[in-house]
Amino acid sequence: MPTSLEPVRLDARVTGKVHGVGFRYFVYRAAQALGLTVWVAIVADGSVRCIAEGRRDALEALLDRLRDGPPSAIVDGISVAWMPATGSFGSFGVRSGAHVGD
Repeated sequence: MPTSLEPVRLDARVTGKVHGVGFRYFVYRAAQALGLTVWVAIVADGSVRCIAEGRRDALEALLDRLRDGPPSAIVDGISVAWMPATGSFGSFGVRSGAHVGD
C-alpha cells in the first residue's frame, strides 16, 4: 500500500459549465500552488479532463478546488479515478480534446 508521500495519479473529469470560463488555467494555478504535475484538456463533450500526479494529500486538495472551479464555472459533477503515478509528464500542459491521455 502506498504511503502518503509516494506519488499517485488522479484522473478527474469535470462536468457542468466548465468550457469558456478559464477552467484550464484555474487548474494550472491550483496545481502549481500544490506542487503537482498536471495536464488538462477540454473534451469533445464539453467536460474538462484533468490528469495530475503528486502526493495524495495535494491531489485531494486539488480535487476540492475542482469541485468549486473558477468563479464563472458551474460544476455539476466530477468522476474520479486513482492509480499509480507514471511520471510520464513533467509539467503543466493544455491538451486538445482529441488527446486520449498518457
